[in-house]
Amino acid sequence: MFLSVTGLDGNGDEGREAGRRTRALRIAGLALAGALVLGLGTAGWAYWHLNDNITGVDIDNALGDNRPPRPLSMPSPSAPALPGEALNILVLGSDSRSGRENQRLGGGDSAGARSDTAMVVHLDAGRTSATVVSIPRDTLVTRPSCPRPSGGSTAVAHHSMFNSAYAVGGPVCAVKTVESMTNVRMDHYLEIDFSGFAKLVDALGGVTVTTDEDIADEDSHLRLKAGTHHLDGTQALALARTRHGIGDGSDLGRIGLQQKLVKALLEQIAAQDLLTDPAKLYRVADAVTAGLTTDTGLDSLSELTRFGQSLRGLSASSVTTVTMPVVRAPSDPNRVVAEQPEARKLWESLR
Repeated sequence: MFLSVTGLDGNGDEGREAGRRTRALRIAGLALAGALVLGLGTAGWAYWHLNDNITGVDIDNALGDNRPPRPLSMPSPSAPALPGEALNILVLGSDSRSGRENQRLGGGDSAGARSDTAMVVHLDAGRTSATVVSIPRDTLVTRPSCPRPSGGSTAVAHHSMFNSAYAVGGPVCAVKTVESMTNVRMDHYLEIDFSGFAKLVDALGGVTVTTDEDIADEDSHLRLKAGTHHLDGTQALALARTRHGIGDGSDLGRIGLQQKLVKALLEQIAAQDLLTDPAKLYRVADAVTAGLTTDTGLDSLSELTRFGQSLRGLSASSVTTVTMPVVRAPSDPNRVVAEQPEARKLWESLR
C-alpha cells in the first residue's frame, strides 16, 4: 500500500511537471507570437508613417509634353547592375513658414514660400559621380507661363527673379522655369523645408564644416569664427541661409556655404553605419521624409529607397559643385543674369 501510494505520488509529480512544461511552452509560444505580431505591426506603422511623410506633386502630368527631351539611355557595360542612364534632379530648399517649427527656424510667420536654395544635381549613368549646379536665386530670368495649382496659368514674366517661379506656381513652375532657362529635362524634383533640413542634420549627429572667414549675420542669427565647426541642425540651417555676414553680402557668398554643406552632409552620411543601428536608421529616414516634397516618381518610401540604393557608389569626393556663371545685371546692380556663352555650355554638358 505504501509502495502503491508512493508510486501514485510520483506519477502525480511527473504529471504536474509535464503540465507546467506544457503551459510554459504555450506561454512562451504565445509571447513569441505576440512579439512577432507587435514587431510586424510596429514595422508596418513605421513604413506607413514614413510613407505618409512624403508629399507628391504630379509635375509630368501638369507640364505635358512641351518640355526638353529625355536623354537617351546610356548602358554602363562596366557596371551592368547599376542604372544605365544619367539623371537630372532639381533640388530646392523651401523657406516655407507653414507650421510652428518652420516659423521658428525661418524667423517669421509670413504667408507663402520661395525657393531659398536651388540646385540642379546631375548624376552620371553609373551613379559614381555627380555635378551639383547652384542657381543664384537673384538671377533675372524670363519666367514662362505656368499652370497654377488652383487653376489657370500665370503670365510670362520678363526680368523676373528666379525664385519668384516657386512663389507664383510652386514646384511645377520652378521645374518649368529651370527647363526653360537651361533646355535640360528635369527627371525628378526634390524639395525640403527648413524644419526637415534641420531634423536631418540632427539625426545624422550634426555636420562638420570649415569656414574661411568670420561670420556674423543678424538675419540668420549665426556667429562663427573662421575655422572648423561641428554644427547641429539649427546652426547648419543658419549657415545655409547666411548671406549678409560674409563676402559682399550677395547670394553668391551664401551659395559657397551651401556647397560646403552638401559635401559635409555626404561625408556624414557615409560615416554612419545605419544598417547596424535600426533606431538611428529610422530617425534618419523620418528626418529625410519629414518636410519632403517630390515628383510622383519618388513619392513613396519604396521608390526613394531604390533611388538611394542606386547611389551606393557615390562619395563626397566624386561630387563636383559649381555655380551657374553669372554677371551683374545691367538693369539692377543687386541682381545677376546668366553669363553667356559659359552658362549655355555648362547646361549643354548635362544633357
